[in-house]
Amino acid sequence: MEQLKQTLRDSAAMRWLVMVLISMLTFSTYWFQDFYSGLKGLMESQMGFTSEEFGRMIGLTTIANMFGMIIIGGMILDKWKLRIAGILFGGLATLGGAISALAAAGFFGDSHKTILTMMIIGRIMFGSGLEVVCVVAIRTIVKWFKGYELALAMAINMGFGRLGSALGIAVSIDIAHGTVSPAVNFAATLIGLALIVFLVYLIFDVRIDRQVEQQKTGEEEEFKFSDLFKLLQNNSFIYIALLCVSFYAAVFPFMQYAPDLLVNKFGFSYELPAEGGSIVLFGSAALGNASVYLTLFLFGVGFSLGPANIRNKIGKTIFLFIVGVLFILFIYSLRKTLGIWLHNGPKTASLLPLGTILFTPIFGNFVDKRGKAASLMILGSFLLIFAHLSLSVFNNQVLGYFGLLSLGIAFSLVPAAMWPSVAKIVAESRLGTAYATMFTIQNWGLGLFFWGIGAVLDLTNKSNIEAIRAGEMMYNYTIPILMLVGCGIIAIFLAFKLKQADRRQKFGLELPSGVKPE
Repeated sequence: MEQLKQTLRDSAAMRWLVMVLISMLTFSTYWFQDFYSGLKGLMESQMGFTSEEFGRMIGLTTIANMFGMIIIGGMILDKWKLRIAGILFGGLATLGGAISALAAAGFFGDSHKTILTMMIIGRIMFGSGLEVVCVVAIRTIVKWFKGYELALAMAINMGFGRLGSALGIAVSIDIAHGTVSPAVNFAATLIGLALIVFLVYLIFDVRIDRQVEQQKTGEEEEFKFSDLFKLLQNNSFIYIALLCVSFYAAVFPFMQYAPDLLVNKFGFSYELPAEGGSIVLFGSAALGNASVYLTLFLFGVGFSLGPANIRNKIGKTIFLFIVGVLFILFIYSLRKTLGIWLHNGPKTASLLPLGTILFTPIFGNFVDKRGKAASLMILGSFLLIFAHLSLSVFNNQVLGYFGLLSLGIAFSLVPAAMWPSVAKIVAESRLGTAYATMFTIQNWGLGLFFWGIGAVLDLTNKSNIEAIRAGEMMYNYTIPILMLVGCGIIAIFLAFKLKQADRRQKFGLELPSGVKPE
């Protein structure tokens, strides 16, 4: 028995080091996925993009994945493991980022059509690598944390992704300085650096594979294409896959338009005032503003990891009290700047992923200790409906803030419960294919709504479009966002069906991590 405990994964320090290294890929790809959100107005004024063209560029990010790229990547992952899949698809995402950066800089030509076409090509290549990279990250977390703090580790990994989204939305406008190109260059560079960090991780991946190989007592079943069809015969997997697409279709596309919605619907600004609007660190507003989000992320991790590693109840109480006091003091010290941010479109929209930075690790720890994964997915879907009703039907600014916060909490609840649940429903050797299948189905919904919101926005404002471009009127976002309420209703139905199926199939979705159903 002692011999089985001599692998790297049995060291808590090594597990969490690996989690940080692999999360750099998650951080950088989510940044690149969402950073255009804060630049929509600038892209319209500087590059002449319409809302439909903006939506088309974002929507076509998913096109290769809609037609099986992620499933191919998942099969490569299951058959040839993490190293080849990570390098191949991480390199593809990096190349896509580089093409987007060159296009924004006018390298391929400075005409509107050329820039749009090449930026779309860059986004398609980036998207072709993006989702497989996400599968690689999740599969790596399962590899190192299964039987340990799996839900918490996944939640913190997702927290890194949400941190990337929040920073991309909030800080890209600071990096741009009135020009789109610097923000695209920065986002593309992040992916390249993350790929280098992944290569460093591979040193540990080789070592753990050798250690596990030495402990094997039998033959590992080879991957077969028929396993994909077996997945599709599992009712619980079907429900969770469809829940994935209905939930994320109401979140990720919204994030691309949220800053512009707040500017047009509630009169927020794109630019921050020169006085008091930014935190300056080492002479850089972008670096200073980013430090606020990083600190909030560290608080979120602290609220989860600290209590999880302190067995004494008094010790937990003291720790939470100290961290809570420090958190309140931190917020109080930034009260004036945060007050200004709450009237800025990109900064306020970043509340959505910002909420996940604080809550995803907490909910992940809850799922590890208490379970209730299916129930949390139901609750998150209800919050999703409330959020989109608040931001579409009503024109009350305070209600809009609560809508964004609710969406942030939902965005924490559902993923923190959903992704570890897949590891209970599907055998570990087939998780690459399972996650890849879910991401493929998800991309159909994302592609439809990324593009669809922009197209419907132009269509419903068709009679006023010239006045809007001239700055005389504002976009009306009511119908495009109201469409997302339907996704929430579907998500609730699927979460209930998943809970019912789990009672029959006994995967233990409502049980804590490591506890098997009777």
